[in-house]
Amino acid sequence: MKVVFMGTPDFAVPILEGLIENYEVVGVVSQPDRRVGRRQLFEPTPIKKVALEHNILIFQPEKIRNDYENILALEPDIIVTCAYGQIIPKAILDYPRLGCINVHASLLPKLRGGAPIHRAIIEGYDKTGITIMYMDVKMDNGDIISTRETKIEESDNLESLHDRLSIMGRELLLDTMPSIIDGTNNRIKQNEEEVTFGYNIKREEEHIDFSKSSREIFNHIRGLCPVPACFAMLDDNEIKIYDSYIGKSKCNDKQCGEIVAIYKDGIGVCTGDGEIVITAIKPFSKKRMLVKDYLNGIDKNSLIGKVFK
Repeated sequence: MKVVFMGTPDFAVPILEGLIENYEVVGVVSQPDRRVGRRQLFEPTPIKKVALEHNILIFQPEKIRNDYENILALEPDIIVTCAYGQIIPKAILDYPRLGCINVHASLLPKLRGGAPIHRAIIEGYDKTGITIMYMDVKMDNGDIISTRETKIEESDNLESLHDRLSIMGRELLLDTMPSIIDGTNNRIKQNEEEVTFGYNIKREEEHIDFSKSSREIFNHIRGLCPVPACFAMLDDNEIKIYDSYIGKSKCNDKQCGEIVAIYKDGIGVCTGDGEIVITAIKPFSKKRMLVKDYLNGIDKNSLIGKVFK
């Protein structure tokens, strides 16, 4: 059985590695290499690196809707995708005899789209998971084959949940593949009345609105940590914010965003309904650090009364 895999970021790496260990992966499709870093050097995608390590043929079309004949020439029996990053044309979807299968990081029909892990935390979901599904021409709209869920812990951030779901994706796919191959798998239509979306994060959504509740801000910060990370402006400088906890102060008669307290481990900031204590930041032109270390190098009292905007 010939398998073609389509994916791009780190999240998809365990899934591809699991397929390589158990099946004949004849080709890999990934997004084109992009320039990264200050030196703007071309960096291969994480999935491309895995393909090169295993001497697997790789394709990186700029626009797959116009450039897919080489993929079909491999005559795949099944195509597996995970976080590929482009809309796959119907000509590809219709080709494999066993179909095109997608590994998606949410419990569909909840959080269709490109940032389901971010959105699950930001929007305060208490659980999320992995869905294995058949693909169709609409985004994350196909029939569900299998699911597996995980609780979102208070201690989770984007990084921890991302890594846990990535491994879950590999395990669930490998558990599900035999039933897809022998035709005994489930095929459940999604309930359109329950659809929500996990659209990609926009730059303006990285900014913290301190008029929101402490819980909303707490979820926002951990839902974008470590990348791209939330930010707020202090003294006209951008401060990246990576970690926090909900404080106990009610911040009566204080301005939202105002620094109201200095603690051993953080800075207390007034919110719409109380206090958020910021514990890890990246000050302008400096490296990421714990706030307790940042406080050692400044006049702590000078921060009181300043306002994050």
